[in-house]
Amino acid sequence: MRTTAAVWAGKATGALSRLTRRGGGTTFPGDVARAVDANVLRSLAGQLKGGAVLVTGTNGKTTTARLVSHLLEGLPASVVANRAGANLIFGATAAAVSSAGLDGRLHADWGVFEIDEASLPAAVDEIAPKAVLVGNLFRDQLDRYGELEHTALTIQKALDSLPAGSTAVLNADDPRVGEIGLALNHKPLWYGLGDSRVAAANLPHAADAITCPRCGARLEFAAVFVGHDGIYRCPNRDFARPAPDLEATDIRLTGLDGVALRVGEDELRLPLGGLYNAYNLLAAYAVGTAIGLEAGYMAERLRSVKAVFGRLERFQARGRRITILLAKNPASFNEALRSAVELAGGSHFLIAINDRIADGRDVSWLWDVDFEMLKTRSAAIVPGGVRARDMAVRLKYAGVEHVEPPATDIGRALDRLLELTPDAGDAYCLCTYTAMLDLRALLVRRGWLRPYWET
Repeated sequence: MRTTAAVWAGKATGALSRLTRRGGGTTFPGDVARAVDANVLRSLAGQLKGGAVLVTGTNGKTTTARLVSHLLEGLPASVVANRAGANLIFGATAAAVSSAGLDGRLHADWGVFEIDEASLPAAVDEIAPKAVLVGNLFRDQLDRYGELEHTALTIQKALDSLPAGSTAVLNADDPRVGEIGLALNHKPLWYGLGDSRVAAANLPHAADAITCPRCGARLEFAAVFVGHDGIYRCPNRDFARPAPDLEATDIRLTGLDGVALRVGEDELRLPLGGLYNAYNLLAAYAVGTAIGLEAGYMAERLRSVKAVFGRLERFQARGRRITILLAKNPASFNEALRSAVELAGGSHFLIAINDRIADGRDVSWLWDVDFEMLKTRSAAIVPGGVRARDMAVRLKYAGVEHVEPPATDIGRALDRLLELTPDAGDAYCLCTYTAMLDLRALLVRRGWLRPYWET
């Protein structure tokens, strides 16, 4: 009866939130339900017929979770997921409550939950997943999470408590994830990239995990893919990249329109571009492998995925094609820039920076982003968002020209971008998390996009 009451209370809260347009009901219903029954998520997750998958890490959680959900839905199977990216334990609870019936029962096959790194121990305890994916560990919101070592220990603690029969699916290319996996009391499923043709020449300035966790020596990288993710080893032979069980080769990038790669004899394609989406694609395939999905089925199914809101999301406005790219920390910002500039040939940008709680109050990380790559390739840049002036200063020191006066009002910044972009041209909006939400809310009001909870 307590679980049923919690479900009713959560559903009523979500309905009221959407009715009053105070949000999509993606988090607060979970708070209310847990206040009524602290074990509501544990109870509902235990009713999933197939089980659950958790997706964690710094970057790529929302897209990878969407790919895993897409794989399961095609079986067909009914899937419960926190699709809007509310990834604290309250968001996972809200998703489960929303999908439950008025009888307090969750009539679903699978759960796929994107989980914040700090929430992973609680999520593992309450959801008892079949598989947990750890994609990467990059420096992000130091005022909330602290250094990577603390985050790594939190994740390791959670993975050590996985129930019998569960699988940890880990990115072998990330040194900190590699350190976690090698210390576990059970064997993980490793995945990684293995095509040096798409590697960068050098480690970016924003690389974080570059020293051996055992002797402190600087790691040697034979290839660098995204941030500090690559093929690495300690010069003293104390530590090295684990050999991937699933390795991507023959990686082909088609602008922002798609990525293709091979895993053994299987060719995988995804209609989303950028090297970071090669990781997301391979990660989803690895999770599918861990839970027993057939390789040929996954290869076919992944071809039809659509972009998640705010992540390579595109729309038409006044005869221009606009692409939104979420860029929330140095590693993701560098990859967004690399994709928009080098792969798509972009030259018109809105760069929107906020400093709210969900972004991280400290924006000093902007100085670790390689904005210098815009020096000779930009025709117009509009700094926007709460910290638009900070962004303008960073671009000045990067030697970037054609920078417009900063506009803290996101609507004014977007309108200026549209004025500067040629008719039928392409423009790119690189946004931190809440800046992306502000931009999407504006686009919804103008009728150019649907609310994120409806995507």
